[in-house]
Amino acid sequence: MKAMYHKIYFGNKPLFLCDAIDRTIEPFVHHDDVVFIDELNTHTVKAMIHEMQQSRVHAGVFYHTDLEKLKNTFSKKFSIVVAAGGAVINEKKELLMIFRKGKWDLPKGKTDKGESIEESALREVKEETGLKEVTLIHPITTTYHTYQEGTRFIMKETYWYKMKASAGQILKPQTEEDILEIVWVNKSMIRQYLENTYPSVQEVIALLQEFN
Repeated sequence: MKAMYHKIYFGNKPLFLCDAIDRTIEPFVHHDDVVFIDELNTHTVKAMIHEMQQSRVHAGVFYHTDLEKLKNTFSKKFSIVVAAGGAVINEKKELLMIFRKGKWDLPKGKTDKGESIEESALREVKEETGLKEVTLIHPITTTYHTYQEGTRFIMKETYWYKMKASAGQILKPQTEEDILEIVWVNKSMIRQYLENTYPSVQEVIALLQEFN
């Protein structure tokens, strides 16, 4: 049976929640800067969250035979925020990227009450980029990352969709969301943008056939 895992980012650090040690996870297990826990209870969940915040730790592996139980137990320690966004491709097979808070990113944002994930993804892309005509094609993946607001631990669950839009449209950065620049990026240029983005965004782009 194929091993499964959920990956949650603490900053740039991946935490793997898994029910088996597959070829992706196995290299992490043998590193001194990786935390490995294979017992599930309230104490070990708190311990893993604490360890993932330490500068000496660069990754974590949390193993349990029941992956859904592990994910649900772990997630209870966080307030869940649902977001959605898009990897927008134009007719030249270029990807739309935004520059926000010192990083290259893809347009995304929190879902509003009463709207579907797909509606949220399209709305956020249009609001953040100024695009008027955008077509949603299909889901790409879901990414998870955590952050703190005071004493609260937040886990953002972001649903990503592949979209298409014409390159001829006027782009307008949503400055109130700290977006300073918007560019269309082709395959030959993508590497320099990937060097200054988030691991979750790198994963989304790696799943686009135009950039493989």
